[in-house]
Amino acid sequence: MTKNSFLSLMVRNKLAVFGGVIVLSMFAVSWLAPFISPHDPNRPNVTARFRPPGTPEHLLGTDSLGRDVLSRMIWGSRVSLKVGFVAVGLSTFIGLILGALAGFHGGIVDALIMRFCDLMLCFPSMFLILSVIAILEPSIWNVMIVIGLTSWMGVARFVRAEFMSLKGRDFALAAKALGASDFRIIWRHLLPNAMGPVLVTATLGVAGAILTESSLSFLGLGVQPPTPTWGAILSEGKNYLTRAYWLSLYPGLAILLTVLSYNLLGEGLREALNPYNDKISS
Repeated sequence: MTKNSFLSLMVRNKLAVFGGVIVLSMFAVSWLAPFISPHDPNRPNVTARFRPPGTPEHLLGTDSLGRDVLSRMIWGSRVSLKVGFVAVGLSTFIGLILGALAGFHGGIVDALIMRFCDLMLCFPSMFLILSVIAILEPSIWNVMIVIGLTSWMGVARFVRAEFMSLKGRDFALAAKALGASDFRIIWRHLLPNAMGPVLVTATLGVAGAILTESSLSFLGLGVQPPTPTWGAILSEGKNYLTRAYWLSLYPGLAILLTVLSYNLLGEGLREALNPYNDKISS
C-alpha cells in the first residue's frame, strides 16, 4: 500500500479523523499545560470551595479545597498520556521481542513463549495489577511499569502470527539464501512488514492503559496526591454527587472521550492498513 492510498483511506473515515483530532488536541493541551492552565492545580483556596462551573475565574468550578477543576483536568491529561504511552511502549517492546522469537524460530521456542503467554492470560489483568500495586508503593512509575508488564500478550500473538506468515515469503527466503543472519532477517525484512497490526494494537492499548490508570487512581492505588489525575478527581467527586456534580461529570467525560478517540483512531488505522480484508469480511 502506498502512502497516498493510506492517507486517503484515513481521511475518508470520518470517525477516525474525529478520533485523530481529539488525540492531537489532547497532546497539545498536555504539552501546553504550564502555559494554558489558569491556576496552580494544587493550590487550595478555602474561600472558593465548591464554586459552580461557568464563572470567569473558574470555568469548570472548584473542588472541596477550592482548587480549580479546569487546571487539575489540564494537568491530569499529562499523567494520563504519560502513563498510556510509557506503558504501551513497554508492552509493545516486550511483545515484539517475544512474538518475533516465537514466530521466527518456532518449535520449542514458540511452545515455551506461547505457553507463558497463555499463563499470563489466565490471570485477570486488573486483579493482577491490583495485587502488584498493593505490594509495591503506588507511584506513577510503578503504575506504568506494572501495566506494561501485564499487557504485552496481545502484541506478542499478533507479531508471532505475522512472522509465521512472512518468514515463508520469497523476500525472506532470498535473504536467508544470501547468507543473512537471523537478526538481520528479523530486523530488516520481517519486522517492518509486521508493524501494521502492532501499530493498531498499540493505539488501542493506549486507551486501555489510560482507562486502567484512571481506575487505579479512582481506587487510590494509582498516582498519589497531590498530583492531579482524572481518576483521583472522579474519586473525590463520588463523595459530593449531590453538592458538586461537576467533580464527577468533567473527568468522566474526559476519560470517555479520550478512550473513545483512541479506539476510533485504532479502528481507522486497522481499516486503512487492511482494506482488502475488511471488504472480504463485510
